[in-house]
Amino acid sequence: MTDWFAGRGWRPRRHQLDMLAAARAGQHSLLVAATGAGKTLAGFLPTLVELIERPTQGLHTLYISPLKALAVDVQRNLLTPIDEMGVPIRVETRTGDTPHERKVRQRARPPEILLTTPESLSLLLSYEDSLTMFAGLKTVVIDEVHAFATGKRGDLLALAMARLQRLAPEMRRVALSATVADPDGYRAWLAPDGDIDEVTLVQGEKGADPNIAILLPEGRVPWAGHSGVYAIPQVMAEIETHRTTIVFCNTRGLAELVFQQLWKANELKLPIGVHHGSLSLEARRKAEQAMADGKLRALVATASLDLGVDWGDVDCVIQMGAPKGSSRLLQRIGRANHRLDESSEAVLVPGNRFEYLEARAALDAVEQGELDPDVFRPGALDVLAQHIMACACAAPFDAAQMLQEVRAALPYSALEQETFDRVLSFIADGGYSLRAYDKFKRLTKGQDGLWRVTRPSFIAQHRLNAGIIVEAPMLDVRFKNGRRLGKVEEAFGSQLSPGDTFFFAGLSLEVERVELTDLIVRASAKQARYVSYMGARLAITATLANRVRVFLHDRGQWQRFPADVREWLEVQERRSTIPAPAQVLVETFPHEGKHHMVAYSFEGWNAHQSLGMLITRRMEAMGLKPLGFVANDYALAVYGLEKITDPAALFSPDILEHEFVDWVQQSALLKRAFREVAIIGGLVERQHPGKKKSGRQVTFSTDLIYDVLRKYEPDHLLLKAAWADARARMTDVGRLAHLLDTAADTMLHMDLERVSPMAVPVLIMIGRERTPQGSGEDALLIEAEGIAAEAMRLD
Repeated sequence: MTDWFAGRGWRPRRHQLDMLAAARAGQHSLLVAATGAGKTLAGFLPTLVELIERPTQGLHTLYISPLKALAVDVQRNLLTPIDEMGVPIRVETRTGDTPHERKVRQRARPPEILLTTPESLSLLLSYEDSLTMFAGLKTVVIDEVHAFATGKRGDLLALAMARLQRLAPEMRRVALSATVADPDGYRAWLAPDGDIDEVTLVQGEKGADPNIAILLPEGRVPWAGHSGVYAIPQVMAEIETHRTTIVFCNTRGLAELVFQQLWKANELKLPIGVHHGSLSLEARRKAEQAMADGKLRALVATASLDLGVDWGDVDCVIQMGAPKGSSRLLQRIGRANHRLDESSEAVLVPGNRFEYLEARAALDAVEQGELDPDVFRPGALDVLAQHIMACACAAPFDAAQMLQEVRAALPYSALEQETFDRVLSFIADGGYSLRAYDKFKRLTKGQDGLWRVTRPSFIAQHRLNAGIIVEAPMLDVRFKNGRRLGKVEEAFGSQLSPGDTFFFAGLSLEVERVELTDLIVRASAKQARYVSYMGARLAITATLANRVRVFLHDRGQWQRFPADVREWLEVQERRSTIPAPAQVLVETFPHEGKHHMVAYSFEGWNAHQSLGMLITRRMEAMGLKPLGFVANDYALAVYGLEKITDPAALFSPDILEHEFVDWVQQSALLKRAFREVAIIGGLVERQHPGKKKSGRQVTFSTDLIYDVLRKYEPDHLLLKAAWADARARMTDVGRLAHLLDTAADTMLHMDLERVSPMAVPVLIMIGRERTPQGSGEDALLIEAEGIAAEAMRLD
């Protein structure tokens, strides 16, 4: 190894040697180091040294990645030093994209280093030979640990590590990340039994400060919108003046839109690609390889490339729209100039005036090293059910030993015996209301006291359907010759008829026919609509929201803003007021024959959407005749036929005890959450051998079971899990509760004669929702200017 470093004119960095020292001492370790600091090599260095000094047969190191693309990229970069040193070390990937024949061979003759994902590891643990395959495992390396440790994928991985530790007691755990706000939280998550003292923290050297600019439009910062497409000519100019650029978008639909707009502005016909999670494997690999080979000048991407994919030629990152969090921004910036001693260059393109403030707040947060906090929570029970079933597929188990093993994973360390018994009972027979049906009797307790799978078909069913990522029902998009382009959500695809056109995978596609699970298309030159996705929308983090509040209130900061943004805030102060950071400003005013209320709470889109539902229900009960609401990350606007004279009554904390419970139980939210936990928990399968269920079939099955359980077993394990998901993830109930708890004491009500400047961005959304998709964009812009002119008048 020393000769290899010297031959390249390199020397090992301090943190790489510290990781090697921790390994030689047999310690678990967490490395927190800047992008470009050689984290991946630091994680693998002990493995390479051990395999060179003491060659062994069989699996030595497991590398766990949150992304398939990252696993493939690491394999490519790891093979280079191995080949150049001439050592006989096999490195292979195993993901959902790996061919079946290779997967079978890997279990029989595993490589020394296997790169995989949490889901693929869980599947490996469901095979009988996993007990011998992992017996000699020395190290698990978890890359980009921040990307999943606090979610359900992290729960699955924590459980898998607890199982691996039992199979290989001497196994070391290693985690890597560039963006960890709470290292001790991650050390506890990583450690066996949550013992933080067992994990050594290694801090990397500080890299060069990034060079980040906010792109200002040639005209004015827009009043509304979040795509930043107004700046497409300027973005194209940045691409033309850099070697390789990644253009990040916050959603898949926006990525398709931005790609098409860039292509229209691409007068030099530079090679540009698009990359997101709904594209086919072939399309993604093609784009990744083209980037690796230096054949693309730009790649439009989503979070599918947020993490450590290392393309050395990338010298600029552009973020379309606000970043929504300082940690996410830092990750994305790190994709440019993947070297520690060179500044990463990035450009932010805010979509509107509030997003300009958010972009400025994100820049300050990155400069001051403030990352978004990570919230660790108890492990999900649907994930636990899936893991226990995987273990049962591998071998019969004793319940007491299984509980002890599960508790060794930090998310489940406080799991009570009664809850564990309920999970076991659910897997065994589906629960009280479903136990009459044989299809739910997956486990049986034998006379020897061990639990085992009831029949082999349940093992095949588990392996076919296991997984934590549950997408919305999808349709495959393919040409009639069979070539797949990727997937669109069924909710979008079902709106299409033969002859309709839509942009996808960078192409204009015309629908030939719609089948049960497929959308058959052909290439077209016609103008097309853009794909829309209903996936979770990124909300501004509390960290950035607090900074935006301070920006608004601190007049000394306003001189840092463009003239039109400064004017916007100055007129707001004269016409209404600027709230203090701890205040919730609520404005009421008439507009176009209706009464409006706008609350500026900055608690994020999810919390505001939920609050809008609750407030309109309460307005209905109070006779205020609501007509609707719109929300963004910064504000909520409600409009109706009667004037709201007492906003505080609408923000009472008891709304969470009454309207919230009724709304969630009656809305599609809970059914959607139940669909996910039922799939993860193994109650409903997505696929049968040889065929795949359509999204409608899966939804019909879960809705049917949901209705039965609601009626006959309302305290069923999965209903409780669905309720927890709906509260935490879909409604952001934590931020909503904080808003309602503090609103009465912090509310500042301004009753105005007409719309205020700060209300313009959210009011324009009402006009947008009235406009049919794909039409009237010019009319909408005219309406926006009209509302803005009214708001900015000083008389």
